[in-house]
Amino acid sequence: MSELRYTANNSLEQLHSRYTGTGHADITKYEWMTHQHRDTLASIVGHPPLLSYIAIADGETRGREKFEVLERMLQPCGLPPGKTDE
Repeated sequence: MSELRYTANNSLEQLHSRYTGTGHADITKYEWMTHQHRDTLASIVGHPPLLSYIAIADGETRGREKFEVLERMLQPCGLPPGKTDE
């Protein structure tokens, strides 16, 4: 049984090191949401038909929409919450 647990933990660590957006045991809600939003925004920029769809919906050019999406990637969920001392 312990061998299975070791294998599961090892594969989970490999998954986390390969894909940074998968998080870890101590990830905060803010960090997780930021990863999800950035991943979505990167997908929009990386798929030209999706970028065109968003540009048409907003009534902007593709270049302007791409610029705005890249700007949103800086802080997609706003400022980080303040640190609490516990």
